[in-house]
Amino acid sequence: MAKTKALRGRIRSVQNTRKITRTMELVSTSKLKRAQDRVIAARPYAEALREVIADLATPDLAGDFPLLSQPEPPAKGGPSRAAIILITSNRGLAGGFNSNLIKEARRRITELEHQGMTVDIHGIGRKGIGYFRYLGRALALERIDIGDRPTSAQATEVMEPLMEQYARGELASVDLVYARFESAITTPPTVMRILPVAAPERSGTRPDYLLEPDAATLLERLLPLYVRNALYRGLVETAAGEHGARRTAMKNATDNAGEILDDLKRTYNRLRQAAITQEIAEIVGGAAALQG
Repeated sequence: MAKTKALRGRIRSVQNTRKITRTMELVSTSKLKRAQDRVIAARPYAEALREVIADLATPDLAGDFPLLSQPEPPAKGGPSRAAIILITSNRGLAGGFNSNLIKEARRRITELEHQGMTVDIHGIGRKGIGYFRYLGRALALERIDIGDRPTSAQATEVMEPLMEQYARGELASVDLVYARFESAITTPPTVMRILPVAAPERSGTRPDYLLEPDAATLLERLLPLYVRNALYRGLVETAAGEHGARRTAMKNATDNAGEILDDLKRTYNRLRQAAITQEIAEIVGGAAALQG
């Protein structure tokens, strides 16, 4: 009886856990739809911005804009500092989502340090910040307030100081580590070079525009927008990837809880049937003894 009582307790515990994971799965499914909508809404603007810059940026103009200029390597007097922006989530229970992003960031940091760079880490999200704090590594930026509904204003707050440092020649590069959203179950960790801006290649013949104002004035306004938008897209896609990963993790947890429940119930029923059979045998044996 003590064993069956313990099994009943375990069954109740697993049932409660399954209710929680199922609820979290449904919540993540709902949030994922809204996050996907934000990703889809951000893409046309980003693509239009890329095409305009591809039309305007020419080799003659590239040298006039610091954000387009490739700095000299440290050995030739160029800056020896590089920045990495790492985007992770504020919460866990998302499988290997955050650990994969952190692993990719560590790989990129190692590459830059092997090139002789001193790497400044700009952390967005509690999980990435907590990991590097645990390692005892100071971060240049810690933001845990952005959450899963990022705004362009928040992207501007992060990128503006970095653009100023790059324009002053204090940074050699700025890389972004984020989760590229391909589908609800495919969000590979990705490194994207934000600065210097690599002018997008124009496919086909460059259009012959009549510009007012001139191309240089337009580029001066559009390049910062392009850089800020790159970070905003990284924030939006990582938020969508987080919800997709959490939904998958919670679905797997719910399915596993169901399998455990089936095993526990089968074990409980076998023990209960064995106990009933034993009781019947004892009653029959006692009756036979009285008759004998």
